[in-house]
Amino acid sequence: MPIRRNPSWGLPEREVTPEALFLNRRAVVAGMVASGALPAAASTNPAKLAAIAARRTRDAGEPPTPLVDVTSYNNFYEFGLEKGDPARNAGSLRPSPWTVEVGGLVKKPITLDVDRYIARAPWEERIYRFRCVEGWSMVIPWVGVPFSSLVRAVEPLGSAKYVAFRTLADPAQMPGLRNPVLAWPYREGLRLDEAMHDLTLLAVGVYGRRLPNQNGAPIRLVVPWKYGFKSVKSIVAIDFVENQPKTSWNMAAPREYGFYSNVNPEVDHPRWSQARERRIGEFRRRETLLFNGYSEVAGLYTGMDLKRFF
Repeated sequence: MPIRRNPSWGLPEREVTPEALFLNRRAVVAGMVASGALPAAASTNPAKLAAIAARRTRDAGEPPTPLVDVTSYNNFYEFGLEKGDPARNAGSLRPSPWTVEVGGLVKKPITLDVDRYIARAPWEERIYRFRCVEGWSMVIPWVGVPFSSLVRAVEPLGSAKYVAFRTLADPAQMPGLRNPVLAWPYREGLRLDEAMHDLTLLAVGVYGRRLPNQNGAPIRLVVPWKYGFKSVKSIVAIDFVENQPKTSWNMAAPREYGFYSNVNPEVDHPRWSQARERRIGEFRRRETLLFNGYSEVAGLYTGMDLKRFF
């Protein structure tokens, strides 16, 4: 997800963290868990998360980011604007029972019971690179299934060209909704062929465990060649539609956040370059790869001007 606006005289958030503090983050988080500062439901302790059996079907070819970082450094504005807010505040989310309404231009609309779905689906572990628009990145072992399996189950009509996603918006569970940084509920969308691509994942877990609340429990999208805010969390509705759906960050700041939001080092954010990134846990910067290195999606955009359709 994107970050809130800084004043013109302010340094970007990614540039101001002292190195010693960054290195000490894991110790700080561990202390917060031990002291009870992190709610039990949002704890980074994997023993508190139910395991999901999965077979590994894709590997990023580099070590995964440690679980403590994946679960303590997040963008999830429904629980606060700072990176540590979701881990501190997401204990109020109730991820079970949970249903997702899947409908729109389809032959077979369904109400997806997530607990039953988790119990019976043939889950896969896929280790993906994950890149956020602010310049930080992770390598995350997601547990999920190709989103295309859900698409085939509902049988979209020929008029369906896009998929629209909507997340939960319950102020009783999500204290960040009091902040009008976005027009809630959070909305995202993909073109149907993007949604059908094998890389697009409907995820229910990380590290072989069910998703922690702060990571989008109980069910979320993962689109690894796009910036992280496209991977909508805590989904409650999926609709197949004819026209390009409105998306939250594009509505809030259309000059900064386009509908496609593909990782592209040649398209800068208006307030910073996207040419380089910093992997969480590292201090050296690395070159950003087009489509986050997932070149197999390039055919989706043949003939498109990727600077215009950013």
